[in-house]
Amino acid sequence: MNAPASTGSSPVRSPCTNICRIHAATGWCIGCGRTLDEIARWGATSDTDRDTVMAELPTRLAKLSRGGDL
Repeated sequence: MNAPASTGSSPVRSPCTNICRIHAATGWCIGCGRTLDEIARWGATSDTDRDTVMAELPTRLAKLSRGGDL
């Protein structure tokens, strides 16, 4: 993970890897696994929402690495 993003009061951890390309079939970033909507709301969303997304990312990234069996 890279340096956390900041919302002004406390740092927000981010899964961003600075490889920002959206996979056409899934809508997931090939670097971090988030959708464009998740990326856009990341700094303003709740800790619960971020934790939920973070929990899904390993599965998404594994599917992206397998390629053909999405």
